[in-house]
Amino acid sequence: MKQIYILLIALLMGLSANAKSSGTCGPNLKWLITDDGVLTISGKGEMDDYRFSPWRDSGVKRIIIGNRVTTIGQAAFSGCSSLTSVNIPNSVTTIGGYAFSGCTSLTSVTIPNSVTTIGEAAFRYCSSLTSVNIPNSVTTISDNTFFFCSSLTSVNIPNSVTTIGGWAFKYCSSLTSVTIPNSVTTIGDNAFNGCSSLTSVTIPNSVTTIKEYAFSNCSSLTSVNIPNSVTTIREYTFSGCSSLTSVNIPNSVTTIEVYAFSDCSSLTSVTIPNSVKTISDNTFSDCSSLTSVTIPNSVTTIGSEAFSGCTNLQKVHIGDSVKAIGEYAFNNCTSITQISSEAVVPPTCESGVFTDINKSKCKLIVPKNSLDAYKQAYQWKDFFLIEGSTTGITNTVYNKAGLADVYTIDGTKRLSKASTDEINALPKGVYIVNGKKIIIK
Repeated sequence: MKQIYILLIALLMGLSANAKSSGTCGPNLKWLITDDGVLTISGKGEMDDYRFSPWRDSGVKRIIIGNRVTTIGQAAFSGCSSLTSVNIPNSVTTIGGYAFSGCTSLTSVTIPNSVTTIGEAAFRYCSSLTSVNIPNSVTTISDNTFFFCSSLTSVNIPNSVTTIGGWAFKYCSSLTSVTIPNSVTTIGDNAFNGCSSLTSVTIPNSVTTIKEYAFSNCSSLTSVNIPNSVTTIREYTFSGCSSLTSVNIPNSVTTIEVYAFSDCSSLTSVTIPNSVKTISDNTFSDCSSLTSVTIPNSVTTIGSEAFSGCTNLQKVHIGDSVKAIGEYAFNNCTSITQISSEAVVPPTCESGVFTDINKSKCKLIVPKNSLDAYKQAYQWKDFFLIEGSTTGITNTVYNKAGLADVYTIDGTKRLSKASTDEINALPKGVYIVNGKKIIIK
């Protein structure tokens, strides 16, 4: 009687009676594995959560899911390391968390438009997956969804998605480019961390939050545009982006957190806007190609080791509002030849701020009336060449909006729509503003 029952199940599934094993995976769902490694799910309804799938070590190569199955349960096919293809029917609306996690031989998957939810880590460790199409019905790419899909070269993120979860594409080391649609508002922590082949990324103005480590260690990323909608650059966001040569930080940003751009060893220039109040610890540490930096007048604090290890840094301009500089802020900046400070009161320095700077050759330029104060202040007094200078220019050369484009004397644009403070914060030199020559002393 039992053999007849199994044979009936096989016939209903349209299979021959070469069943290797069979069972149930839901109140109204049955499964059967044939000798050739085909797993068939039949019946109607939701699959149970299978944390320890009976077919995990059965050598399943192909899965056929019946067109009346509505939910693929949590960890349903997790660990099916021989699986190469799967057919997900239009009846499925939910792919549970960890559903295909560890399916290391799975090369491609088509997710139908009926699916509205893809659970956490659904395709984690699918190391042979080369491409994936996310349907317009999905609104969230959950945490860890494609974590360590190291063969993934392209991904389509539809306009329906509003959130890219934490670790969603972490260690997708073959991913070369990604377009984030203007529906996305949040990029989660570590979302693209370790995407070492990623050369470009477009972040739309809809994004208001980029969380910590989001693009950390994207070692092939050459440039990035941070939209005006972002107010905080979180810790380690672009740390280790060793090919990043330039970055645009918009005026909307008020806070740059610790290690945000650390180890960006190809970064040659950065414009810090007047909206930023604090440069946090290690923000630009080990940016070994950075040659000059201007701290705008809005900044009050420069954190510990903020520019430590910037071995090619030659000129530093410190705005007039800086009150404190953290320990070892400019440690190992061995190429600095000029520091200019507009602060009337010498900023308070913690230990080792200017360690390894050649203080007998580096010129320190300070406000003329503060010359004596700097010559007596802790660490500032260690410089041999301290000069007083009158800084600042009037705004007579500006337009009515108080904004102007600034060019160097050779015609290179230095600032766009710059404010009076931004122009005053420029390094010493000659500039062209609204067709007129100005001198920053």
